Amino acid sequence: TVRHGFPYQPSALAFDPVQKILAVGTQTGALRLFGRPGVECYCQHDSGAAVIQLQFLINEGALVSVLADDTLHLWNLRQKRPAILHSLKFCRERVTFCHLPFQSKWLYVGTERGNIHIVNVESFTLSGYVIMWNKAIELSSKSHPGPVVHISDNPMDEGKAIHSVAWHHEGKQFICSHSDGTLTIWNVRSPAKPVQTITPHGKQLKDGKKPEPCKPILKVEFKTTRSGEPFIILSGGLSYDTVGRRPCLTVMHGKSTAVLEMDYPIVDFLTLCETPYPNDFQEPYAVVVLLEKDLVLIDLAQNTLQVLYKLKTSKVFEKSRNKDDRPNTDIVDEDPYAIQIISWCPESRMLCIAGVSAHVIIYRFSKQEVITEVIPMLEVRLFYEINDAESPEGEQPPPLSTPVGGSNPQPIPPQSHPSTSSSSSDGLRDNVPCLKVKNSPLKQSPGYQTELVIQLVWVGGEPPQQITSLAVNSSYGLVVFGNCNGIAMIDYLQKAVLLNLGTIELYGSNDPYRREPRSPRKSRQPSGGSSSPHNSDEEQKVNNFIEKVKTKSRKFSKMVASDIAKMSRKLSLPTDLKPDLDVKDNSFSRSRSSSVTSIDKESREAISALHFCETFTRKADSSPSPSLWVGTTLGTVLVIALNLPPGAEQRLLQPVIVSPSGTILRLKGAVLRMAFLDTTGCLLPPAYEPWKEHNVPEEKDEKEKLKKRRPVSVSPSSSQEISENQYAVICSEKQAKVISLPTQNCAYKQNITETSFVLRGDIVALNNSICLACFCANGHIMTFSLPSLRPLLDVYYLPLTNMRIARTFCFTNNGQALYLVSPTEIQRLTYSQETCENLQEMLGELFTPVETPEAPNRGFFKGLFGGGAQSLDREELFGESSSGKASRSLAQHIPGPGGIEGVKGAASGVVGELARARLALDERGQKLGDLEERTAAMLSSADSFSKHAHEMMLKYKDKKWYQF
Repeated sequence: TVRHGFPYQPSALAFDPVQKILAVGTQTGALRLFGRPGVECYCQHDSGAAVIQLQFLINEGALVSVLADDTLHLWNLRQKRPAILHSLKFCRERVTFCHLPFQSKWLYVGTERGNIHIVNVESFTLSGYVIMWNKAIELSSKSHPGPVVHISDNPMDEGKAIHSVAWHHEGKQFICSHSDGTLTIWNVRSPAKPVQTITPHGKQLKDGKKPEPCKPILKVEFKTTRSGEPFIILSGGLSYDTVGRRPCLTVMHGKSTAVLEMDYPIVDFLTLCETPYPNDFQEPYAVVVLLEKDLVLIDLAQNTLQVLYKLKTSKVFEKSRNKDDRPNTDIVDEDPYAIQIISWCPESRMLCIAGVSAHVIIYRFSKQEVITEVIPMLEVRLFYEINDAESPEGEQPPPLSTPVGGSNPQPIPPQSHPSTSSSSSDGLRDNVPCLKVKNSPLKQSPGYQTELVIQLVWVGGEPPQQITSLAVNSSYGLVVFGNCNGIAMIDYLQKAVLLNLGTIELYGSNDPYRREPRSPRKSRQPSGGSSSPHNSDEEQKVNNFIEKVKTKSRKFSKMVASDIAKMSRKLSLPTDLKPDLDVKDNSFSRSRSSSVTSIDKESREAISALHFCETFTRKADSSPSPSLWVGTTLGTVLVIALNLPPGAEQRLLQPVIVSPSGTILRLKGAVLRMAFLDTTGCLLPPAYEPWKEHNVPEEKDEKEKLKKRRPVSVSPSSSQEISENQYAVICSEKQAKVISLPTQNCAYKQNITETSFVLRGDIVALNNSICLACFCANGHIMTFSLPSLRPLLDVYYLPLTNMRIARTFCFTNNGQALYLVSPTEIQRLTYSQETCENLQEMLGELFTPVETPEAPNRGFFKGLFGGGAQSLDREELFGESSSGKASRSLAQHIPGPGGIEGVKGAASGVVGELARARLALDERGQKLGDLEERTAAMLSSADSFSKHAHEMMLKYKDKKWYQF
């Protein structure tokens, strides 16, 4: 339906100042059009060649695109879905630059050979008029001048040839930029030498010496104003001694010079002006700068970069200065601050993100600017332990987390520990996070502000594994995340770790795979714990020595198992990360390529889905209670019960009790999504706490405080209906189940796919009901009714071509879906018939009838003394009558449905309907006219036949039969 976001790999930029439409071309042949709010369009050239230039037919509803394959295309923008009307393919010369004067039908096309050809945009054919390079230079110049890099008209005298980049609007001066970082201003009447030479960023030397050379100035624009000095805007031109300086845009206005640094290289920039006429005061008001990864709007009144809102996770961390500080990740994206998973609670304005560097950041929205002296931070040790039954019972549990900068002076829980050194006693890297949190105060602007930073640290010489699942609940004040090693639950209100277990430890004695028992550990209850027995110094030394030997043996065995597993993965299909399980209701049968791979996959059972809810945790429960449902990559769902203290201040003083419920459910394939329905089949969303400005002092009324802190649930059913029955909807890679609660009986079951696997499953609202929507790796989109799981839709859309689609695809309500089609663009699609039928009316209009502004007054004295604008009859100069026809071998014309007349008559909506109706009436009238002519001809023929018959009758009337 629509593509959102910043165009990926932009390469060209154009603007229609009357229609207020911005066009951006990309290196992949895409064309993005942006207008007023709600007006956005995406087009794609079939060839996929890069767009090197764009030219609007200003206020005509058309656009010319120039591609790297030397093809020119004319686009019709007078319809909601733009289409190509004409194409022109150059065969013998490479196109380098094009220029289309305002209100002209003649397009100048410059080539690599230095020639300029003329194209009629109405018929999209070449004119016979050609400006050859050897005729445009002086006779004394024997060398080839090179390719055409710029073409523009003199704004006051369109008949003069030019060799510049930007004209003054009066047409008496123009300005050029050069590769040595200088600007030269020329006067038309004195072409021998420039009037002025400027080096914007060069150091002026004494004794009349030339300034030091600078980097090339890639582009310059010269814009004038009625009430002040003109604007000279340029990109590049920095001095060579500015090492490491970022790309910049320079705005020179009178004696003031503003240098605006950009985060990315500048692709192009445009100055937005009030008038489309080049021979009038431009009155610039803004500059649009196109970067490789961003689009920046600069207000010329204040020379400020205007950014609506941007959340940068890198502000929380110190910048990496050496290789040891960089994260150890396997993801393709090399940015250590890249966001991997997002969990959002819109009602409470809580935002939780997981980064590729194994960190979690919790943000809370605030309208006020705050300065955080110390960023609250927790360090968590989440790792997998090799089975070891010989470990001593008195073994100390490994340190788990480090609270830093906590707002409340709470006692440190038993699982917390002070910061340790970066290496353990045997020389291995340990207790070190991938990124370093800033120690200096952090100024946070209004918006989403950092509440807590959680980091996984190195354990036993191994880097932390990336986070695979994440969930946050504002009503409970909890955030939970998991990876292939285990699961961790954090109380972000008390800044404490509540749960830190390996995946196998969640099963307890109910492990369906019957894996070997793990090393015994001490209790990790957050509310307390017994102290370990005191050992003598000799016993402690012996235990330390034994522990060192065990650590080394563990690492060796891990390295061997990891190497073998990696080799086996290289020989397997891309789906090797998804266990090949044939899971029935109560039985598991596994097929593995090798025992080592089997052990590696089972031991590395990752957390794949997390869901907070108020539901029945056990079969014997009579009422729902807060809980966390955990899904794994081996198709297991485990339920963890949560015992929350009362609201208000007690929530900040008493700990949250976390305990396993013993409930285990099993599916085929990795668990992807979980949701809960009431007895009527309505979706039960998680409880939440309404947003409140947390920096504002609370009211004195205790009752009001208790009321605002009370968790709120938006369930459509009453608490009595909830206590009677619920349905749990669980979707995995292979199947979906609807479980009746609290009995935990399987009410409905649906095998989604056998030959492929589900990449994404979501429970969405559609047409006043809910359904399960699935996107499979084979490209199929499937939907199922709830709770009956009856198939509703199965349609082929897009196969899995890259992992970006698999990671980002998601379904939304009202029959729509989204995914990242490129690193910077979101593609939106619909699978709703109602939306498809109304899509044409939903799209914004790219063209609206607007009167062209009046041309500037010529003035009596300027016209009297020849200083006014001189009109050029391009039709007489470039037309076929004077210049002849162009060579057919020079360019190939690919005709479309019509010329500019077709563009103007192809507008959609009411205008288009009227045009089509008028055309139909014309055709009908033409047919009726033809019919009338044929009828008249038949009548005339009948009259002639009747006359001849009457004459013959009179001639032979009195004759006998024998006289014939």
